[in-house]
Amino acid sequence: MSLALLFSPQGAQVVGMGHELAMASPAARASFMEADAALGWPASALAWEGPAKRLNDTRQTQPCLVATSVACLRALEEALATRGEPLAPARVAGHSVGEYAALVAAGVLSLGDAVRLVARRGELMADAAIDGGMVAVIGLDRNAVTDVVAAAGDGDGDGVSLVVANDNAPGQVVVSGTRVALRDVRLAFRAAGAKRVLELKVSGPFHSPLMADVGRALAAAFGAASWRDARPPVVSNVTAEAVSDAGEIRALLERQVSSPVEWVRSVRQMVADGVDTFVECGPGSALSGMVKRIAGGVRTLHVADSASLAATVEALAGTRARAAV
Repeated sequence: MSLALLFSPQGAQVVGMGHELAMASPAARASFMEADAALGWPASALAWEGPAKRLNDTRQTQPCLVATSVACLRALEEALATRGEPLAPARVAGHSVGEYAALVAAGVLSLGDAVRLVARRGELMADAAIDGGMVAVIGLDRNAVTDVVAAAGDGDGDGVSLVVANDNAPGQVVVSGTRVALRDVRLAFRAAGAKRVLELKVSGPFHSPLMADVGRALAAAFGAASWRDARPPVVSNVTAEAVSDAGEIRALLERQVSSPVEWVRSVRQMVADGVDTFVECGPGSALSGMVKRIAGGVRTLHVADSASLAATVEALAGTRARAAV
């Protein structure tokens, strides 16, 4: 068995996330307390109690998600340790903000540094004041979406009014751009065969060149954190390649907010590198669903609460026991 750990993106957040697990797992509870102390405000209370409107504000969403995802990871490590089973992933990866939780899993950042950085990331993204957004195009592959985007042209004259932002899975591609460009292209996607074109509840054109200034401002905050090389390697959203060098990781993170999330390529690369089991740590199982659509024949597990934790521990321990016979 070769294992990869995955960490949830924005959109997975839900009031109550992590609470039941933290009540059952000392390691998960300690992770939330560590995040609260680093932030200077109670991310745990917001994640567990809401209100939803505040939790869905990207300035709070991002640190709450990273804290919850790492709490799920710590609970998994703790549960496996009680059975004498190590957690030894070959790769880690996170979708968008989830990449920061992956960096904690790989030892690149402490949890405290990670939540402080994503809190700053959320502030910068919310304050960018760019009149743009994102839509999910369902039922078209990336090439078809790219063709529609290219045919739409550059209506705003800035060269970046519309771009592919997230290649999530076959038939699920997210496009980012100005409000005007997104409005004008919706009918073109439907004419090309899209089943649905869904507006996402985001405050800007994330993962597009329109966010380049945010990346540069975020990079200025990186110096306040302590960085280490990744062990195991982290699969970058930007390049879909496994990266270990801390300096390279920092440079890629600067680019991440203005570059497409290459999730399909990332999963395929992990499979090509021998990964056959994916464990998603965080609320929900959206990434697990994407993996199933991208790579047939692999196993997906997740940790979001005590029940999913127990099932994942049994699956991982059972696989090792069978392999030892």
